[in-house]
Amino acid sequence: MAPVATAENTSNGTSNGPVKPVKAAAPQLFNPFYSPNVDGNADDSDYEFAKYKPSFPDVKWEPLGDIAVSDRGLLADPEKKSLFAAASKVQHLTPALGTEISGIDLRQLTSAQKDELALLIAERGVVFFRDQEINIHEQLELARHWGPLHKHATTPVPREPGLEEVHVVYNDGSRRPDSSAFSKIELWHSDVSYELQPPGTTSLKVVSGPPYGGDTLWSSGYALYSSFSPGFQKYLEGLTAVHSAVAQADGARAAGHPVRREPVESVHPVVRVHPVTGWKAVYVNPGFTRRIVGLPKAESDAILNLLFRQIAENVDFQVRFHWEPNSIAIWDNRVVTHSATFDFWPHRRHALRATPHAERPTSVADYEAATGKIAKDRQLAIWEQQGLPLPKFDTTVSRGYTD
Repeated sequence: MAPVATAENTSNGTSNGPVKPVKAAAPQLFNPFYSPNVDGNADDSDYEFAKYKPSFPDVKWEPLGDIAVSDRGLLADPEKKSLFAAASKVQHLTPALGTEISGIDLRQLTSAQKDELALLIAERGVVFFRDQEINIHEQLELARHWGPLHKHATTPVPREPGLEEVHVVYNDGSRRPDSSAFSKIELWHSDVSYELQPPGTTSLKVVSGPPYGGDTLWSSGYALYSSFSPGFQKYLEGLTAVHSAVAQADGARAAGHPVRREPVESVHPVVRVHPVTGWKAVYVNPGFTRRIVGLPKAESDAILNLLFRQIAENVDFQVRFHWEPNSIAIWDNRVVTHSATFDFWPHRRHALRATPHAERPTSVADYEAATGKIAKDRQLAIWEQQGLPLPKFDTTVSRGYTD
């Protein structure tokens, strides 16, 4: 997946003389996933959140080393009594993932409620809140409860000084999305999965959004794992994959932005285990996963293509959220991927993200060796808890579907 698509002239003729440089016939096409807008519409004198518009400071940061983390969900009451008692409504949105909570002010959460929220997010993948007056400084403080904050190497930070830990999401009418530069499947990702310790409990607040459109979709890695046959699950559990920041860095440079920390590539298990739930999740994404280690390219490509298409196309694994001003989503990057719709041009869409680091992704074998516990299939664990019969994989039985 190239960060920048360019046109190239070719000729079928022959020449006995030296080859002459050929000027490009078309301008560069920028993939917004790798090459975000520099500043948007410059006329922002009346824009309330102008100080949070994107900037690209030309600074250099040291490579990331080992980061001490402790998952707060491990301290939570499994029944989440304190969190749920404070809510006026808790509504699950799909069986696979997504819960919306009403009646809670995120600024007022106690330490115990924050821990219970982390556990709920680990179980449900993503949790939504509306009408939240929490500002970016308070959002960062909430995020720090769940881990040390990540600073992004290439994407924009707010103009306001001192907010280098904030990731700015910004689009407006100054640049129309060009579908010739990217396909929709390429936009699905888990944030900065190429880091040695990628993020866990991540929050995004929309401060200004379009009147319609600009939704975000999440897809469950738990549900993706559960959908496969036991034999294929076991095969995936033994694989590792390369996650790369190189294309994102190249895209930033091509768009004229500085790269604040040199790009890295990391090898992570294709199936990881969440340290709190003990559930298995597929951990690959089209945005950053490049190849499976040790497999012939054809086999690696075939497996990744299957996984990527299931992430992007299987609606049973997905939840879709329509943003309103002061909506906030908090998701666990370890177990979900996400993508936004680019259907809102020429309207503005402006959001701020806080991104705590989590542990190094842990394989099934390593988790079981370290804990003495058996990693579980989320769906089977839930059915077992509910007293429901577990499925038997009988290839002689025809399966049908009725709408």
